Amino acid sequence: MIGAAVLAAACAGCANTSGLIGGWRAPPFAQLQQTCGQPTDYGADTQAVYSAVYDAWVATRHGKLPQAQFCSFQAGLAQQYAAHGALAEAQGRNQWVTYLNEQRAQALSWRASADSTLRGG
Repeated sequence: MIGAAVLAAACAGCANTSGLIGGWRAPPFAQLQQTCGQPTDYGADTQAVYSAVYDAWVATRHGKLPQAQFCSFQAGLAQQYAAHGALAEAQGRNQWVTYLNEQRAQALSWRASADSTLRGG
């Protein structure tokens, strides 16, 4: 039981920073944010937001998503987080989570149009 708790804690630590600092051709989250303006602190949602922004960036890098749309995507995330995500009350938080999941799906769709490894080819 204790071993499982230690393993879960160790894995949680890995998940919190995975990708955020960049690596293997992936720019750090702060760099991706700075391409369109000021970085936003997403708190506990940072990893999920980074995942969405990274997927959109891959599509942008491959010419499948215009830079202006990439920046609009990031601005929308920041605006919705400020309006709902940072709230402690459940209804606002749920709105943010729903919005974020929709945006993650959209970003993955954009990336799939540019990245053949996501299309099984």
